[in-house]
Amino acid sequence: FGKVVRDVGPGPGYHLPWPFEEVLRPSVTQVRKEEFGFRTVDVGPPASFRDVDQEALMLTGDENIVKALFIVQYKVKPDPNATADFLFNVRDPQETVRAASEAAMRQVIGSNKIDDALTEDRERIQLEAQAVLQGILDGYGSGLQVETVKLQDVDPPNQVSDAFKDVISAQQDKERLINEARGYANDVVPKA
Repeated sequence: FGKVVRDVGPGPGYHLPWPFEEVLRPSVTQVRKEEFGFRTVDVGPPASFRDVDQEALMLTGDENIVKALFIVQYKVKPDPNATADFLFNVRDPQETVRAASEAAMRQVIGSNKIDDALTEDRERIQLEAQAVLQGILDGYGSGLQVETVKLQDVDPPNQVSDAFKDVISAQQDKERLINEARGYANDVVPKA
């Protein structure tokens, strides 16, 4: 009648027929996946994707906009209490994971600079987002365990990508000229 009566392990068992009792067996080994900022249209090969910009565009801590495409992999915790939480505490677990994942990633991206998201700190951002997401899901009592949060691609938005490429090219030119000047100085100073 809508109440959890018992958790049973493997082996023979019995239950009263439906409408009195119903056996629910969620898979605790199945890894579920959610995509953010894109959707897989055809797995291919070659795979084809469709962008979903309203999910992908995020504001960074230094007030720039990035287009972050990421996936979240999660599964039901193999604990019997977590299984009951998964079945009865959250009405729509998939939509809950989607909303919480987007909120977690926006929070982490929003607390970092654009250079961190575009370059070397992507791993740290992924781990932070995973920890924040797991905290949200535990707070909801969802019975879900986040396996991984993976940034697929982080780029500037399409409208300004050419300007970002120009900035990166200018930075590389600056570093090249500085290295050439140091090399010239290292050659001339010993001769002097």
